[in-house]
Amino acid sequence: MTSITATTTPTAYHRFKPWNVGRIVIWGLFALLLIVAPHLFKSSLALTMLSQIGYLIIICLSYNMLLGQGGMLSFGHAVYTGLGSFIAIHAMNLASKGSLPIPLVLIPIVGGLAGMFFAILLGYVTTKKASTTFAMITLGVGELVAAMALMFPEFFGGEGGITTDRVYGTSFFGITFGPGIQVYYLIAVYCFVCTAAMFAFTGTPLGRMLNAVRDNPERAEFIGYNTQKVRYLAFIIAGFFAGIGGGLTAINFEIITAADSVSVIRSGGYLLFTFLGGATFFFGPIIGAVLLVLASVLLSELTKAWLLYLGLVFLFMVMYAPGGVASLIMMNLRVAKYGKLGRLWPSYLGLGGTALVALLGAACMVEMTYHLQLNAALGSEMTFMGATINAKGLTSWFGAAFVMLTGLGMFELCRRQFRHQWGQIQEQIEHEIKRGEAL
Repeated sequence: MTSITATTTPTAYHRFKPWNVGRIVIWGLFALLLIVAPHLFKSSLALTMLSQIGYLIIICLSYNMLLGQGGMLSFGHAVYTGLGSFIAIHAMNLASKGSLPIPLVLIPIVGGLAGMFFAILLGYVTTKKASTTFAMITLGVGELVAAMALMFPEFFGGEGGITTDRVYGTSFFGITFGPGIQVYYLIAVYCFVCTAAMFAFTGTPLGRMLNAVRDNPERAEFIGYNTQKVRYLAFIIAGFFAGIGGGLTAINFEIITAADSVSVIRSGGYLLFTFLGGATFFFGPIIGAVLLVLASVLLSELTKAWLLYLGLVFLFMVMYAPGGVASLIMMNLRVAKYGKLGRLWPSYLGLGGTALVALLGAACMVEMTYHLQLNAALGSEMTFMGATINAKGLTSWFGAAFVMLTGLGMFELCRRQFRHQWGQIQEQIEHEIKRGEAL
């Protein structure tokens, strides 16, 4: 009886993942938008807003690394952004004097390293706890740094802050970074690279483990992971990108003050607009950064009651859309995927029109109240939406209340119809999914 021994030789297999065309298109469109944006919006105000949006995207995404990906509610993220700004602006002043040979294009990296250093220094204690305790510790750290800003005027510059001049040394390939358009493109390059790096982080083992620690820390500890270490490493990385955003802020404004950089109010702004954009989606903070600039630049110029409107928007978003604007977009994309979005357009138009009517009535009442409280010396007449109204007149108040109540009543009718239609569409989508799985 003969035996045959089969020998196998190792065979090299080369497996290539197919190109993710959708992802390539999205990133290509993002880069294209950054390039052409200043050519579409050519005013100086628009360029300033675009520059602010660029570095705020980095800051909000770095904050979402804590809140959205790690479940860490921080009230002190401005500490690392602000300290990165101060270190960056001091580095710029030293470089302009010739004491520090560093070009302007690397100043954001200096800010990032500063943010990382302070995240290493403060984050070890901060990340010892999670949940509410973590939030309270970050609030205490934020208040501590804000108080220290008044104690060390040599570093923080007191109430006047620290100023600098970004045009120093030899030009970088003929670019002096004096004109605003050159500064914008510097911010745009950092914005694209940092956004791509933070998106890549979500797919790393550390990024995945950070999600696991957020969702089920007990199970993560059971399989052998140190949850505090995972939070600490993520905190350091978030501090690095926050510092880069702070460095770009110093370059853009050429002045940094403690009141605007390391205050708890600034941290609250990052939290609020990251939540409004959608902390559960990667692109949500990008939307939040855009909303932050629009609110702080445009809305604040239109009305003195802009904080009241902002608070009401935040309240309604928490109540009816806790996933932020990004969640609303994704839900409608799901409906569009199954070809049913066209049925919702009449309902959306009805909801938008009636909500606008109610908003106009409510806004008129708010503006009349603010006028009587803050501008009483100017008389009772005021201008609202191009019309002159009497803030003390009974007719004005009755008309505004009538418009608001009429809009609310019509909105409620449209909302009930939309809710019924939305439920039917979701049931049809679920039926199609189950039928597809059965086949």
